Amino acid sequence: MSQKSPLILAIGAAGKFAGMVVPDLKKRGARVRGFVRDFDEIDAVKSAGAIETLVGDLTDPDSVRTAMQGVDRVFYIAPAFMPNEAEVGIRVVQAAKDAGVERFVFSSVIHPVLAELANHAGKAPVEDAVLTSGMEYTFLHPTVFFQNFAGSWSQIRQSGVFAEPWSADSRFSRVDYRDVAEAAAIALTEDRLLYGTFELCSEGWLDRREIAALISEVLGRPVKAATADQKTAAAGSGPGAAALEKMFHWYDHQGLRGNALTLRALLGREPRTLRDFFEELAGPLGSSAVHGKGTEPAKSTQKSVLAVPVGAP
Repeated sequence: MSQKSPLILAIGAAGKFAGMVVPDLKKRGARVRGFVRDFDEIDAVKSAGAIETLVGDLTDPDSVRTAMQGVDRVFYIAPAFMPNEAEVGIRVVQAAKDAGVERFVFSSVIHPVLAELANHAGKAPVEDAVLTSGMEYTFLHPTVFFQNFAGSWSQIRQSGVFAEPWSADSRFSRVDYRDVAEAAAIALTEDRLLYGTFELCSEGWLDRREIAALISEVLGRPVKAATADQKTAAAGSGPGAAALEKMFHWYDHQGLRGNALTLRALLGREPRTLRDFFEELAGPLGSSAVHGKGTEPAKSTQKSVLAVPVGAP
């Protein structure tokens, strides 16, 4: 009799980003347990490929420990700008270790050593906890997600303006999270990415004017680049507003760049391009074409596309 495939816990399985990993795992014949926040998310996660689903709160140690029982491997991505991100993540790692989990795949962030940015620095202690846990591991370091454009796409089309709350000269690497999800599925079901740290970027380092020109080509009409007010863009973010403003200020001067070589080699193909992504957004299916089943586009903030380099389940 053949041995059962490992049971994989996908934390935040109903979210915009972890939700993309579940179908990729299903394609590979994996057994997936989804960890979700609400009972009304269960059906969507099971439809995406989970064989079982548990409802709980990531910040509640008891529900996390319950979710880990009987699990062989874990996929973890933290909510964007989660308060006490490092502490919560460390507890997740400890719960996995205590439950005898053999492998931990962490969707972290590009350059987690950036102490100036809370959404980067909060991930470094979690990586440290994984490294000292004795578990097998893979660290994924994706840059800014293409999917962050989806929330403001309709506003860009209507207004002909693409605005972000930092300098239009700042250059960024970006990535389609569907490529990151594929990398995560490989890491969870194969051994070739074991003990690796992988910077995940699509090709190019475009500034806002170049992106506006690309959108113009796709839409067939002019779209201009503009700069949004930082305080207005951060308003409504609650406890995360101060960290967002600090990030915007840092982006004014630094941008965020990485290299596409690793993702190309890992996938064995060219990563998805930003042009392809915009063409999908402009197509008949719109934003539903670029999100996993059962997920929603990111909410827009004012008229800005907030390209936050962190995923949120």
